[in-house]
Amino acid sequence: MWLTFLKEMGACVVVSGQTNPRIIKQGAARVVCDTCLPLKAYVGHVISLTGNCDSIFIPILRSTGKKVLNCSRFLGLPDMIRAVVPEAPLILEIEFDLNRGQGYLYRQVYELGRYFSENPVRIAAAAKQAWKVHLKYQELRAANSLTYNESIDIIDGESKTEMHNSQAHNNGEELIVIGLIGHPYILCDEQVNHRLLERMNKFDVIFLTPEMLTTEQKQNGIASITHDTYWVSEEEVIGTGAYFLENCVDGIIGAMAFGCGPDSLMMHLIHEKARSAGVPFMCLTFEEHTAEVGIVTRLEAFLDMVRHRKRERRHKCA
Repeated sequence: MWLTFLKEMGACVVVSGQTNPRIIKQGAARVVCDTCLPLKAYVGHVISLTGNCDSIFIPILRSTGKKVLNCSRFLGLPDMIRAVVPEAPLILEIEFDLNRGQGYLYRQVYELGRYFSENPVRIAAAAKQAWKVHLKYQELRAANSLTYNESIDIIDGESKTEMHNSQAHNNGEELIVIGLIGHPYILCDEQVNHRLLERMNKFDVIFLTPEMLTTEQKQNGIASITHDTYWVSEEEVIGTGAYFLENCVDGIIGAMAFGCGPDSLMMHLIHEKARSAGVPFMCLTFEEHTAEVGIVTRLEAFLDMVRHRKRERRHKCA
């Protein structure tokens, strides 16, 4: 969406590359040790862009509804970047805060657009086109059960690989369905999650992710557990996890960053709900020192256990 808006405003957009160990190392060197891994990666990406662009775009997602808040560290991203990356170029900000009404959001979009043009008609047209692309992206994602990256590749016309689950076949093994819950900056970053989605495909597992559900499905999931939404990210964890539990997945895997307070609480709620429902649950915690071999071992053991449980239940039913 923002890529479309910036291009419509005439900007030459430079996108940072894939996360790699060097980016994480550079980011970790600039922040305190208890900073979560996604933020360390974010700082590293800003450092990688510094010197290659005139400004850096950093949106702030404060609230998506009345009394629905985001992580405090995300709210302070622009100020944090100014403090820890003083050599960074001009930072362009836009704040999403639906507590302050749609009028505030429109003013924020206009203020961002004024950096490129004083023409309000051009800014409005760019925003309209960006929203159109966003709706197309959401429709494509939900209709075809695609991950974020797959949807973006199709829209950009760069889809060169097979879609997820297209390689899933039983090979004589019990085919299982696993629900993945977590934030896109963990589930979609191969460096952060040690290629978790790729490994799920190799293990012949059908997996489902939060972006494959509609907002209504996630909200229904939240209503069944906490009733009210407090964190912006609840849809990706509580809403998705609850929906998966009510719709017959064979197991659930949670992915979270070490030291994340909101995720710790939300994963615990889903764990308790899964225990009550008799559905296997495993939470993978990631930080920069997480060993890949440990993730693979836990993943293999969990999937073997889920397959064994499903096979045993089928034999009992027979």
